[in-house]
Amino acid sequence: MSCMTYEGLTVGLPAPQPLKLRGVALFLDLDGTLAPIAARPQDVRPDPRRTNLLERLNEGLDGRLAVVSGRTLGDIDRILENRVTAVAAVHGLVLREPDGAVSESAPHSELAEAARRLHAFAARDSGLMVEEKGLSVALHYRLAQAHGPAAHRLALKLAVETGLVLQQGDMVEELRTPGPTKGDSVADFLRRPPFAGARPVFVGDDVTDEHGFEAVRALGGMGVLVGHPRPTAARYRLLGVDETLGWLEASL
Repeated sequence: MSCMTYEGLTVGLPAPQPLKLRGVALFLDLDGTLAPIAARPQDVRPDPRRTNLLERLNEGLDGRLAVVSGRTLGDIDRILENRVTAVAAVHGLVLREPDGAVSESAPHSELAEAARRLHAFAARDSGLMVEEKGLSVALHYRLAQAHGPAAHRLALKLAVETGLVLQQGDMVEELRTPGPTKGDSVADFLRRPPFAGARPVFVGDDVTDEHGFEAVRALGGMGVLVGHPRPTAARYRLLGVDETLGWLEASL
């Protein structure tokens, strides 16, 4: 397979071989990685295949399994049926340790104003949706894609005016409280048992997962990009959610 470089990163990546779980710490994104992206975030529901897989992975990894997602902690638990204890939610702003202890950043003072202005923007089209996550607020436009450029301009303007961090995703503009990233969460987990000393593997699909890919690469691990090829710090690529689930099942 041909491979080209872009500013030190790579696109056109090979598929990974099944993992040897011994000595590995596995970090998984949720939407676009473990679950297909839905038109509305609330449409993603539990799935027996995924739930069974996570139970088996957690056992095979001796607890060295974490989910690192932009969703809220409650949403992650709902979709994954409480099968994963170690979770970094809201892109790393909320952290639940393997022992169940939860810590989170303080919300930014301008979040309410940003949410108000995003709601005002969303009122122009029923396909636009605002999701408030406590530590961030997101404007989804998958069902109204013609408004994407205007949504981005507004989010960029709000980030400059408020000091909130603009985080773009798949058909979503998100303004989040400044603080830890997905990569910071991975590094934090790896300082604690049972993750300490393990080789980290991060699997994700979105540009927000690049922090995770960079973190595991710096620590001697590997990243696996899910979905369309693009410049990335990941070393391998899987085509989509079904291929990701199949690869994880083959690793057991």
